[in-house]
Amino acid sequence: MSETSADTTPGQVEVVLMKAGRTKIRYPAEVVADDGTVVTVRAPWAADGVRDFGFVRFEPGDVFTEHYWRDRWYAVKEVRTSTGVLKGWYCDVTRPAVRDGSTLTVEDLDLDLWCSADGRTILRLDEDEFAESGLAERDPEAASRALSALDELERLARGGDPLAPASALHDAP
Repeated sequence: MSETSADTTPGQVEVVLMKAGRTKIRYPAEVVADDGTVVTVRAPWAADGVRDFGFVRFEPGDVFTEHYWRDRWYAVKEVRTSTGVLKGWYCDVTRPAVRDGSTLTVEDLDLDLWCSADGRTILRLDEDEFAESGLAERDPEAASRALSALDELERLARGGDPLAPASALHDAP
């Protein structure tokens, strides 16, 4: 299956998040949609226990609806509590996603953006990790695309556009 063709097979995929050539995390997710460009999956919080960032807590019971693009350098994850209350959007800057049958692989490029549900808190995250990663020296084009993706996500968030593919992000350049 090519990375641009749709695999509309219902059911599960295993999301594999790579970082610096290693598997950071892998977890099962339900395929919600795959139109050939955007793969949308839903999964519960996959890590053990609570992760408190200070600006948001991810915890058991939280549900992530994750949007991965085959042609963009980011992924957008809508985060809700177990009762359906929207916490916000966690956006990962990544290389374009690759779906190969029942595996969805994404390479994390360290940069992230958080946008709270009310849009009042928009944070660029991990820019220090990105600088220390050496990507700019190893792959200047990828580093440039990663920084552009973070800028685009921030522009969309600050513009008041909800961070979901059904709206502004789906139509973004």
